[in-house]
Amino acid sequence: MAKIAARVMAGEKVADFKLKQKKLNHVAVKEAVFPFNRFPGVDVLLGPEMRSTGEVMGIDADFGMAFAKSQIGTQSQLPQAGRVFISVKNQDKRGVIFVAKKLVDLGFQIVATKGTAKVLMNNGITVEIVNKVGEGRPNVVDFIKNQKIDLIINTPSGGRTQVESSFIRKEAVIKSINYVTTLSGAEATVYAIERLKKFPIQVRSIQEYHQEILRTLPV
Repeated sequence: MAKIAARVMAGEKVADFKLKQKKLNHVAVKEAVFPFNRFPGVDVLLGPEMRSTGEVMGIDADFGMAFAKSQIGTQSQLPQAGRVFISVKNQDKRGVIFVAKKLVDLGFQIVATKGTAKVLMNNGITVEIVNKVGEGRPNVVDFIKNQKIDLIINTPSGGRTQVESSFIRKEAVIKSINYVTTLSGAEATVYAIERLKKFPIQVRSIQEYHQEILRTLPV
């Protein structure tokens, strides 16, 4: 694959290699491993710098379970019940409605800051409102410290919000709470939780997946 990729970058066409095409019957999700739990106080929000210390991969027949396995591989246990804190930037508020509804259907309770809570409640979702950092006590950081939150979905926008979100992220690391910083990550997490609640985890070796590919390749 590396040889073919190099030749394509040099100007050759993929079609020239007459590659055999096969639709795979599995999905593979690769996940980076970060050492945040070893460095309390470090902000988990990622930038252009390299912070990962390794990689893991989850494989299954569908994306949800493959993603769930990838999280287990990082020693991150996705919750299957409890309370989810949601606070997202304005451009994510419409998209997070679907995520919140799915979480409620899965048996979770939703906790949100005022702006996000207003959008969710306007769409028929029951929400417990919590103060932002600086709006009074108890606030969301107090909830995290008192272990009243099991999953965090927070997409910071910048400025003061960015600073306030950093306090949430740092406390989440200390309490080993799953923290999601993008809407796409939130959707993937919900799909994974849904699969874990509905189906037991099945384990197959990488060699079994490879043999399945070889058996079904066109001649």
